[in-house]
Amino acid sequence: MVWEKAKTILRETLPGNIFELWIKPLTCARSTDDQLELVCPDPYYRAHLACHHLAQIQEAVCQLDGGRRQVLLSASGRKSLPPVTPGNQLRLPHVPAGGSVVRSLHPRYTFDSFMVGDSNCLAQAACRAVVDGDDSVGPCLYINSSTGLGKSHLTHAVAHRILATSPMTRLHYLTAQQFSGEMIREIKANTMDRFKRKYHDCCDILLVEDIQALTGKKKTQEELNELLDSLIKGGKRVIFTAKSAPRDLQGIDDDLRSRMAAGLVTRIEAPDLSTRLRIVQHKAALHGLDLAEEQLDYIAQHIQGDVRQIESALVAIRARSVISKGALEMDCIRETVEGIVGVPQILTTALIGEFVGGQFKVAIQELQSRSRKQSVVFPRQVAMYLSRKHTQESLADIGRVFNRDHATVLHSIKVVSERAMRDHSVSAQLDLLNRKMEQL
Repeated sequence: MVWEKAKTILRETLPGNIFELWIKPLTCARSTDDQLELVCPDPYYRAHLACHHLAQIQEAVCQLDGGRRQVLLSASGRKSLPPVTPGNQLRLPHVPAGGSVVRSLHPRYTFDSFMVGDSNCLAQAACRAVVDGDDSVGPCLYINSSTGLGKSHLTHAVAHRILATSPMTRLHYLTAQQFSGEMIREIKANTMDRFKRKYHDCCDILLVEDIQALTGKKKTQEELNELLDSLIKGGKRVIFTAKSAPRDLQGIDDDLRSRMAAGLVTRIEAPDLSTRLRIVQHKAALHGLDLAEEQLDYIAQHIQGDVRQIESALVAIRARSVISKGALEMDCIRETVEGIVGVPQILTTALIGEFVGGQFKVAIQELQSRSRKQSVVFPRQVAMYLSRKHTQESLADIGRVFNRDHATVLHSIKVVSERAMRDHSVSAQLDLLNRKMEQL
């Protein structure tokens, strides 16, 4: 039974006193293909569990079923209550009305599960600063990135942390489309005073996702601009996410654009190879997949943009492993990845530079720098050597990728070749890299 197995996982991961007090008393009322309903002794128990331990329960269930089932909580004798999520918890007696209003939160989107790398470290640190009440990021935090790079993960993490540690904080978390739709309904119902009270008077932190959805919606922009002015003057905190920086948003009022950019504006870039590899390893573990190092490397090498594509690939790989009931062959991994991102890309010096940097744990920016540290110089020379061997690019083209001239490329090739002839360990290292290159 899923719940019994999940309890075994929780018993191993939670402190003994927490398990005995909050997990052991739960009983399973219903288990379907997409839901698992657990019964709590009373409504207050249910409210506490939803706030503090529901994410851990969901995580344990996810390890067993790959994320198919949503965990629902009900109170004994009150099965008709709506399912509880961290954003839909019962109000405890000491918490005032007009509290948080939060969209459904993904149980795994927490700070602990967010893979930090050079591409996203500033955005992650800024979100933690907002949660900690640090005003160093300014009145507004604006995060922009392409699809699937972690904007929603960070905003969900902010909401999870605030709900868990500061239940008295009035958090409003919604999309720009939801904000616009709610405002339109209130206008039609002639109840805009209620709308203004909700956001102007009963909001400590405002999180609005996908702000680009307000393009051309002049009335909604005017209302949001007025709200921002009120919140900023009141010392409240605001987080926006979007696909573009404020200056690049089309059809947005200049006053609103200016207020959104009043604090830190940061962009999340696509993760580098080492970060992608950690993401693959983490998500593979969540799906119960035991993949070989070369299989993990292949996935990380070839899925370079939308991180959701990594999740999609691992779901497909897990499904194939269940169907085949056998060990996963490399051909299966290649076929699955190609089905998501297309056929393998042609090798280029830029791709080889990123690959070599990942193997030597050196960022591509360091390989392109003027650093003369041996821990950077040798990987740079190896990258040039492999680029000459595996691509048709000229010496000048290879040099441009690393900010060097063609003479430096020639020197690097000579140095690596001579070291390989004298040093067996270098020769073996090059052989290993060449084999991995053939799988790219």
